[in-house]
Amino acid sequence: MTAVQQQLTPEKKLITVASGKGGVGKTWFSVTLTQALAEQSERVLLFDGDLGLANVDIQLGLMPRYDIGHIINGAQDIGSAVTPFNDGARAGNGGFDILAGKSGSGALGAMSRERLLSVRSQLIQAANQYDRVVLDMAAGVDNSVLVLSQHRGIILVVMTPDPTSLTDAYAFIKMLTMRLPDADIRIVVNAASSQKEGERMYEAIRRACQGFLKISPPLAGVVKFDNKVRDAIRHQTPILTRHPNSVGGASVVELARGLRSGVPA
Repeated sequence: MTAVQQQLTPEKKLITVASGKGGVGKTWFSVTLTQALAEQSERVLLFDGDLGLANVDIQLGLMPRYDIGHIINGAQDIGSAVTPFNDGARAGNGGFDILAGKSGSGALGAMSRERLLSVRSQLIQAANQYDRVVLDMAAGVDNSVLVLSQHRGIILVVMTPDPTSLTDAYAFIKMLTMRLPDADIRIVVNAASSQKEGERMYEAIRRACQGFLKISPPLAGVVKFDNKVRDAIRHQTPILTRHPNSVGGASVVELARGLRSGVPA
């Protein structure tokens, strides 16, 4: 455990992964980040926070016995509802726990603020048993996303070089900072053709945030475009397992190191 980790309160162990729009690779990034942190000797819980269109379990080829619905109705607590994922292909390294979402349930997506606050509180409490808790949120600025993202941990906003992704990421940042002005927001540029392109897109959103919101979110990292990402998703296997030397996977591993050290990569 690093000196930075030792100073983390349970709430600061939370890492939200959000985006302004769908299709930016947010869930793949969440899974890969979780595995990268686990391979760096952290105990990690991955929470599928897309309360109506959950798909973390699908990407990993799992059939969880319990999901967030069992937490909400009181049938289980988080400790008994998690599903272990053991990465046997990498000699026992990279294992982590998953709290599955509940795909196809519109009722969960429309939960009351009180229930959402209860879920957030339970996740913070669960962080006592983990080094990190990664929250893979739904795309957009729905109330459930904003409520679950209001914490003192890290908020990673994922965007791509697509100009519409930039505008939607800015919209998410604006909405969140209206509710939590001192949020620890950091930018991830995914599927960039090069480090230079990623940094250029980051600078564009940084300027927009500085000009209109008077904040300058740091760059957490650039994840380079990699054809092996699609192959890993199609085979329902984490990329660090199926393609351990991939460019995209290496980008996320480096980003994870930056988070563990307490500074952006």
